[in-house]
Amino acid sequence: MIIDTTYILPLAGIGVKADLLRAAAEGSAWVSLDGLKLSMISLFELQAKAAKLGIPPERVSQAVRVILRSFGVVPFYRGDVVKYAHDLKSLLRDYVDCIVVATAAALGEDLVTEDRDIHAAKKSIENHYGIGVLSYWDLVRD
Repeated sequence: MIIDTTYILPLAGIGVKADLLRAAAEGSAWVSLDGLKLSMISLFELQAKAAKLGIPPERVSQAVRVILRSFGVVPFYRGDVVKYAHDLKSLLRDYVDCIVVATAAALGEDLVTEDRDIHAAKKSIENHYGIGVLSYWDLVRD
């Protein structure tokens, strides 16, 4: 499963309501931490968000090290990711979102995201690429 940037933000001390990693670690989600992957572009997004919020650089560097040790990080410059991202420009306005979705498509894995634009294009993405587009709430146990 490919996770979007939102879910790694807490590792740098940025609070989110949809804390998937915590839910998975506590056993309250239908997903385990094993095998989770993310696009390398999410590391850039994490750094940018942290800088905007004034998170100390040491905290960000520590979070990135944890991510690199704990999750599969998929390069955004892979040929298949670049091709799919280019194709997705007609569906999604934000090219970073295109890269995240393209990563899931290239690996043939479901994507979990809270992004409204991606969810708005969910049916098209699922039909064209054969992957699921899920949210935190789809994965949390009642």
